Formats: sequence, C-alpha cells, structure tokens
Amino acid sequence: MADDLDFETGDAGPQRPSQCSPQHCNGFVVLKGQPRKIVEMSTSMTGKHGHAKVHLVGTDIFTGKKYGDICLSIHNMDVPSIKRNDFQLIGIQDGHLSLLQDSMEVREDLRLHEGDLVKETEQKYSCGEEILIMVLSAMTEEAAAAIKFDTSPGNMAKPCSY
Repeated sequence: MADDLDFETGDAGPQRPSQCSPQHCNGFVVLKGQPRKIVEMSTSMTGKHGHAKVHLVGTDIFTGKKYGDICLSIHNMDVPSIKRNDFQLIGIQDGHLSLLQDSMEVREDLRLHEGDLVKETEQKYSCGEEILIMVLSAMTEEAAAAIKFDTSPGNMAKPCSY
C-alpha cells in the first residue's frame, strides 16, 4: 500500500478501502463502479443471522444520476480520491471549454455536459464575466462540475440583460 502513495501531490491513488458503517452523508464512495456522493444512508438492525445492513443512495459526481446499493456494515467499500481544480474560462467553442491553467497553459480537452450548467456558463461568458470552472477528477474521469464567478472588486462585470 505504501507503494501507491504519491507524497509530492498528496494523492493516495485512485481509491482506498473503508468499512461501510462509518460512511456518512456528503461523503464519497464507489457504487456500481463509479464515484458517488452519498445523499441518503440508513442502517437496519442486526438480525438473528448476521450483521446490520447499510442502504446507501448516492449521486454520480459527473452526471448527477442517483444510484443505490446495500452492503453489510462490516464489509469494505472503496472510497475514491476526488481532486477539485479551478480553472479560468477563456473561451467556449462547440461545447468545448478553453481553460487557463495555473501554469499559464491552455487546456481545450474538456467538454461541458448538456443542461443548466451549459446555459448559465454560456450566458455569463457572453456578458464578459470572469468565470472559474470547477473541475472534478476521480478514477480517470474528469468533468466540469460547477461554475464560480470572480467577484473581486477589479473583476466585477457590467450588468448584462438576458
């Protein structure tokens, strides 16, 4: 296990095992092979033939779809390593984002998924607002998860009519 640790970046690898019972809402687990954020959790009473069961409901961190699973409270579950990075949006073309990294390199390989996030991002960008895109990375996948607005005094955009 010590061979999997990357001390320079602080990354503990793609996932690590953890017992099912200490998981909690708003935590992250791997359900059905994908990273999910726990939104509901309930534990059944211990029966005469075994251990308590934990019912977990989680939303996919990339698509927002809900998934459920049941496991024994003493069994191990995988907990994914989630990385969050903020990048400045410098362009949108055909659904692909042009993002400025901290190293001042431009990244153009990330695509916005359809939905409200796309509409809001395009509207705000067309008004000239400074936008930061929060990118989540887990288990070899990446997705734009949210947008943030740069509200520092020097970066306040003029009001835009929609």
